[in-house]
Amino acid sequence: MGSAIIANMVQQGDLIETAVEAEDLPHPREIVGEYEEIPIEDIFDATFIQEYTDFEDFDEMVASSPSEADSAAELELVPDGTWDTFVAETTMFADEEDMVFTARDHWVEEQLGL
Repeated sequence: MGSAIIANMVQQGDLIETAVEAEDLPHPREIVGEYEEIPIEDIFDATFIQEYTDFEDFDEMVASSPSEADSAAELELVPDGTWDTFVAETTMFADEEDMVFTARDHWVEEQLGL
């Protein structure tokens, strides 16, 4: 297993363990509405990007990718295979999926104050 995958599994386990031990967790709908979209820049916040990549923020990361995209708002311009390779080469993650799940856990931890 790659180190990023192991780190993601450990982080997920830590998140679950921490959440179970917490006493006053809010209801999920207090954090985000059922049909509310979470801005991608919130999921991939500067803290997350700086910890796991060499970039300052997600806009810089996307703009540095081998594509026509200049910001996170244009992420759809980056072809999937190209993005996976770019993520593997410029982050500690094996691919986009690994990065997304770790970012999701980071976002949840931030929202819950864990």
